[in-house]
Amino acid sequence: MTSDLQRRRDRRPTRQRLRSTALAGTALVAAATLVPAAPALAASPGDAGTGVAAVAAPTTLQPGLLSSVLGTLWGDRKTDDLARNPLTGKYDARRDPGSLYSITTAIGARDVWQQTDARGAALTGKGVTVAVVDSGVAPVQGLAGKLVQGPDLSIEANSASPLSPDSYGHGTHMASIIGTADAASRTRTGAPSVLDSTSQLGVAPDAGLLALKLANTDGSTDVSQVIAGLDWVVEHRRDNGMDVRVVNLSFGTDGLQSYQVDPLAAAVERAWQRGVVVVVSAGNEGPDSGGLSNPAIDPYVIAVGATSPSTSVLSSVTNGAAQAWSAWSTPSSASFSSRGTSERPVDIAAPGTSVVGLRAPGSFVDTEHPEGRVANDASARLLRGSGTSQAAAVVSGAAALLLQADPSLTPDAVKAALTSTADPVWGADRRSVGAGQVDVAAALRTVKAAKAGDLRARAALSARQSFPRSTGLGSLDAARGTAHLVDPETGAALTGEVDVQGRAWDGRVWSAAAAQDATWSGGLYLGERWSGDTWASSGSWQRARWSDAAWQRARWSAAGWDSARWSRARWSSSSYDSARWS
Repeated sequence: MTSDLQRRRDRRPTRQRLRSTALAGTALVAAATLVPAAPALAASPGDAGTGVAAVAAPTTLQPGLLSSVLGTLWGDRKTDDLARNPLTGKYDARRDPGSLYSITTAIGARDVWQQTDARGAALTGKGVTVAVVDSGVAPVQGLAGKLVQGPDLSIEANSASPLSPDSYGHGTHMASIIGTADAASRTRTGAPSVLDSTSQLGVAPDAGLLALKLANTDGSTDVSQVIAGLDWVVEHRRDNGMDVRVVNLSFGTDGLQSYQVDPLAAAVERAWQRGVVVVVSAGNEGPDSGGLSNPAIDPYVIAVGATSPSTSVLSSVTNGAAQAWSAWSTPSSASFSSRGTSERPVDIAAPGTSVVGLRAPGSFVDTEHPEGRVANDASARLLRGSGTSQAAAVVSGAAALLLQADPSLTPDAVKAALTSTADPVWGADRRSVGAGQVDVAAALRTVKAAKAGDLRARAALSARQSFPRSTGLGSLDAARGTAHLVDPETGAALTGEVDVQGRAWDGRVWSAAAAQDATWSGGLYLGERWSGDTWASSGSWQRARWSDAAWQRARWSAAGWDSARWSRARWSSSSYDSARWS
């Protein structure tokens, strides 16, 4: 991993060049006049080579700095125009390469739905729960009846009044790609119609969804919150009739240490070893990224890059000679998708360009990026976004389909099934697309062949990953990379070996508790109040404010924040393209 780390160090001084090619959103650091982003402020990440970071003094930001947070690009007017039916003037999913209809057709999901499991039920993800560790999920049409609300671990949980279950809007979009399920015509086995292009149906439309809210209104969160969320999923994966077999993590940082010591990498590995498939976005820094985001750098998880549809096929769609889904038959690597290294390339790619999912009305993305709303959409429900976030969600849905087909599959077997059957992305660098674009119908054929006794298929699925394990004993601050939450009123940044509550982080204590599945006890995480203690009668996890003591300890904020400020912590301008929902 030394060469990977050196590449990351070498590229840090040139972050500003990514502004022209990367996908960026904006978030105001302080309530002042908007000005261009200032040069990067000095940080003190310590010696990344040793995995131990120095505890730096809080960074002070000047009022008025604009923080551009790398993430999903919302909207695509060219594709909106393509998707407009010339006869009716209305949105037509059959003409839209990014529609769920087109994507589920292209990757073979609709073929999978027509097949059945051992009980005779259609393979639609039924019985499998996917945890969406993100900004939360709003109970909008298509998601409400299948959604379980896990704990709110965001800073907004401390607001005196309940805030939206997804005040940012990113998690709702991911959840809809994975498993939205409109009422639709079904066969006797429960399979939706292959030809239904008007209903919104995710890759695994009958999979359960567990939502964890980690991010604030502007999408900002801390690595310690992500680790706590992953730990909660592992220790509660069988609660309330759930069977959490997949985690979708469309998040990453520019971590500054080897995965072998990184605590975020150790957290995803822990889930993997407990039988949960962890799907992680590769990042949106393009071919000059110098490596994947953390924790996609961990070789155990499924690191997902994004593809774009064929422009030549799309020109045929314009004149009515083809349906848009066929544009994914000859894809290319998306220009924004991060490129891995020869030591740690992307594992697999999936459609991630101009993907249509559901919007969370009133969320930050919905109000600040109205260009993301799909033009001519009579339902006013749809939102379009591009990023490896969306690609990861596609793969998470595919994993859920395979796990319904064969619940005995291990995470290693799911990864092998998907990567050994992926479709080639001709002309693309393997570091960007891995084995190729996901083909879940082909993966299912391999799973079925293995169950039927095919020796080659069995050998493919029985392979076990044997990479060195992460100890998790490295630096929490190095896991953050160059991104830190900032108090917008004091300018103090969250740095050093402390979690989001200002409590000292000790990797040895965390590792020992994680080994026993004992990081959580009710709403206490490592002995500190983070959430409520149990499930409420509504089926959602109880909400609880963090203790006053936690705020008094926090080095990056003044004690006793009022409720208005709890939702306004921001990433610092020195790290606008680092930690992000990819």
